[in-house]
Amino acid sequence: MPLRGAEVKRMPARPVVAIIGGGFTGAACAYHLVRRLPVGAARIVVFEPRAMLGGGLAYDTDETTHRINVPATRMSLLPDDGDHFQRWLVRSGTLADDPEAVTPEGHAFARRSAFGRYVSDNLAPLVASGAIEHRRSRVRALTAARSGRWHVETGDGPALEADIVVVATTHPSPQPPATLHRALSGRAGYIPDATVPGALSGIAPDDRVLVVGTGLTAADVIATLDAAGHRGRITAVSRRGLRARGHNLSAQEPFGEFADPPSRSARALLRRIREGLVQADAAGLSWHAVFDRVRGQGGDIWRSLPVAERRRVARFLRPYWDVHRFRIAPQVEAVIDRRLAAGTLSFHAAAIAGVTCPAEGGIAVDFRPRHGREPFQETYGSLIVTTGPGHASVLSSQPFLAGLATAGDLQPDAVGLGIAVDERSRAIGTDGQALNSLYIAGPLARGTFGELMGLPQVTDHAVFVAEDIVRQMNATATFRSRQSSYHGDHDIAG
Repeated sequence: MPLRGAEVKRMPARPVVAIIGGGFTGAACAYHLVRRLPVGAARIVVFEPRAMLGGGLAYDTDETTHRINVPATRMSLLPDDGDHFQRWLVRSGTLADDPEAVTPEGHAFARRSAFGRYVSDNLAPLVASGAIEHRRSRVRALTAARSGRWHVETGDGPALEADIVVVATTHPSPQPPATLHRALSGRAGYIPDATVPGALSGIAPDDRVLVVGTGLTAADVIATLDAAGHRGRITAVSRRGLRARGHNLSAQEPFGEFADPPSRSARALLRRIREGLVQADAAGLSWHAVFDRVRGQGGDIWRSLPVAERRRVARFLRPYWDVHRFRIAPQVEAVIDRRLAAGTLSFHAAAIAGVTCPAEGGIAVDFRPRHGREPFQETYGSLIVTTGPGHASVLSSQPFLAGLATAGDLQPDAVGLGIAVDERSRAIGTDGQALNSLYIAGPLARGTFGELMGLPQVTDHAVFVAEDIVRQMNATATFRSRQSSYHGDHDIAG
């Protein structure tokens, strides 16, 4: 059985760390483990079926319109070197091949695929040297062995016995509204997951398109359709009709103070942010400066809130936070502005009351507008769901997670955003005890840590998890004995 609470297991001379998921989170965990361990002190195995480590769902894309949504100087594998990615863009010739990436102000918003290649390039020497093993397999089952280790099974390779496991998998797929899915599943023109490669390829240039959701994914869909030559009308709808905002690329420092003293309720936090916005405006600053400060203090703000208040934030305030926090790249914003001006794009605040499929074709959608306006119906050739990850289905999204949940080793977090973890990011079982050797890294841990969606915060969390694993290894006499034969860190930063 896996050890819980304060129990300490004596690890073998060369412990095995299995990282499940090789997107950015898993790649960053592996990278920073290598940087902090003596050479050869541990075996690090990353399970990722994609050929490239570091891409994952977000950055392993061929769509040229999909761009990072912050300047390159805010994206880095190294928290203490903000220009690391920017230098790679120049050195690799990527910027020269993408002249539209740089704004008139000189900020680079590279394609998302470029960031994936950057991470992969930094991990490639470690894979080549054997410091990191990349197994191109999907984990099917993860079970506790009698030895106290973890038994990792895949569908196409040998099993692995691991001393420590890091779950670094991606979000679950979008969870379409039940009203839509019951009526449209399997129907032509219905696209329940816009993130699937080629999902939009069947949309005709003149199709009337309904996009359900108005955030970042919706913006990507609109830009992708536009680049493919779509000319028809696009309608984007959500309950509040809020769309992702753009950047203010003028130089301004984060503004305000939102963590000291801490807010103890969602209402008090909202009041402070509104007051900060008024003060920022009086000081000649845009709202961006306020939200940048809230983002930077996000972890402290979140930990100060009782669980019930975290739930209120997630339920009532998160839609407003998301559209201000997760901004769209200027290139995507320009497409949206152009289509709005041309009248081929509109955003609406409404709920979907029902859908039918008329005999003459298309998808008829009944809308119930916000603020009591009269219901109406429109017919579309295509309906695309961009409502974001289905957080409620995280433990059933993959067989190995479902197995861990059945065994009592995982449970949902109390806020409904991911998996329950303690302050060290160790999984909390159904008995309320943390498992010493099972970590959850990245956005699935944000029920405890709060702001874990932006890349800088995910990078910091990957470092946090890597450092805790090293501390755990150092706590065992066997590992300390082995470590004494080495000197200094294995530093590969370039």
